Amino acid sequence: IPETRTPKEKPGGPKNNRAQSSIPAAFAAASKYKSDSLEQRAKEQAIALWIGRTGLPACTVEDEDFILMMETFDKRLTIPKRTKINNLVDKMFDDEKQKYKERLATARKITIGLDIWTKKGLTASFLGISACFFCTVENKAKHILLRLDQIAHPHTAECIKNSVDRCTEDWGIPQHKILTVITDNGSNMIAAFKPNESDASASSEEESSETSDTEDSEVVEDQRFGHIDRTPCVVHTLQLVVNIIQKDASVSRLLGKVRALVKLFRKSSVATERLLQLCQLTLVKDCPTRWSSTYLMISRLLQIKDSVVQAADGMSWDYLLPSEWQRLTALRDLLLPFTEHTQMLQSDTQSLSLVVPALLDLQGHLSEFPHAQGSSFKDLASLAKKMKANMDKRFSCFLDHTDSKFSPLTAAACFLDPTVSPDALLENDDQQITALLEKQKIVREEEVEDEEPEEEEKESKEGPQRKRPRFKFLSKASRPSRSSCSKPCVKEEIKKFKEQLSQPTNEETALEFWAAQGDSVYPSLKPIALDLQAMPASQAFAERVFSITGDLTRGRRKRARAILERSAFLKLNRGQ
Repeated sequence: IPETRTPKEKPGGPKNNRAQSSIPAAFAAASKYKSDSLEQRAKEQAIALWIGRTGLPACTVEDEDFILMMETFDKRLTIPKRTKINNLVDKMFDDEKQKYKERLATARKITIGLDIWTKKGLTASFLGISACFFCTVENKAKHILLRLDQIAHPHTAECIKNSVDRCTEDWGIPQHKILTVITDNGSNMIAAFKPNESDASASSEEESSETSDTEDSEVVEDQRFGHIDRTPCVVHTLQLVVNIIQKDASVSRLLGKVRALVKLFRKSSVATERLLQLCQLTLVKDCPTRWSSTYLMISRLLQIKDSVVQAADGMSWDYLLPSEWQRLTALRDLLLPFTEHTQMLQSDTQSLSLVVPALLDLQGHLSEFPHAQGSSFKDLASLAKKMKANMDKRFSCFLDHTDSKFSPLTAAACFLDPTVSPDALLENDDQQITALLEKQKIVREEEVEDEEPEEEEKESKEGPQRKRPRFKFLSKASRPSRSSCSKPCVKEEIKKFKEQLSQPTNEETALEFWAAQGDSVYPSLKPIALDLQAMPASQAFAERVFSITGDLTRGRRKRARAILERSAFLKLNRGQ
């Protein structure tokens, strides 16, 4: 067999070339990125963004474990020092703020949201100020955090108003662009936006659920569009209606037993473990300041009733009687619609148009509840009547067109939302919504005679008076006399919109519907509709701000005010 020999590779052959090419690659892998390279800058930006949004101290980047982790990911990265990270975060904050300033400058109308939060230990209080608007650049609704102001006690109306004025001036928001200011029903918030300054010194500490529902006389201060830019938070006001159940003696006793049972389970690790073994769920307790928490406590208890009874028997604990379980079920049914509408109305944007149908639906629910219960639970039937009377009083500014404080904003937003039961709007014979929408025209004619953008907004609300109401639950209301001094072009657009409502639409939201309409189709109505549909019904956005800041100020994560505001701004406004 002839011997087979492999020819020797000549110097500079393929094998030698591979060895030579791997040497520069090895050096490149071991060398650091240049300080001005795209890779280094991109990774520094990512680290700074993470530090900025989480509120972690800049010294985190000098922690040994952090450096080890980053070197494991990329050995070529030079970990920036804390000074550089601070500078990058500050620049990021300034750039984001400038970007949103430019967006706000293009907005036609802006809704301001306010809320006050006091940190644990009562060592500092903050006023959260947000802005909701339809962004004409991106063609979508935006809700952003403008400022987190630390305010001193007492939280006077003057203090609140001054903070808002400084904020709007800093952001370049002119007063005529502010469509409304949404606040809770605290006396200081109401006084801060009164036309008359005599009550500007009114003060209110952080209101609790026990005290806030005593403000009936102040809740209905002048809120009419065009006279004052304040609208009460619908969801907050709904919770004041729900809190009436706490004042009923029989219901209060029942809830007391429920809370005692929940407390027993939550304080016993043995009982909690047994409950988890039986149903993989635990009981939840209510909180006076948390929306719908009483319903959630009741609902969870009824959901795992059998497991609770079994575990309580094993612990030799007392629990509810059969009749009490039945009353608790009826109470849950009474509160369920409030929880559902609270969930719907606490959206950051696009919820104002749902206010009127939601309120009317709740009124209908409270009217029917006594008949549905029959003679079983007379105390709950009586409670439902009290809740309805309280709703009528608190929401007269939205539902009672004869009220001097009536605001047409919610009814107008409802009318311009084609997704809110258009068939009912065209076919329902009840007169209340017709009267509500007609009242808008009367208010509009009294208030506006100039050529401001607000004129078109108010003129456009005239049209609904010729529309049929679109809601299920309505009470009888007389139709006020009509007036005819709106612009012909707006009248024609409203007529065209009514006709279009009778046709099926493929758009899921009102903003999608109006965005799909050409500017030449509704030149006057479209801008008004987009601005109204973008509006929220509550200041829930501020509540979310304080959920984040609460984490940042807890224990070892306590942050300075400037860092706290910066972190909240970057985190809340991400993706906006």
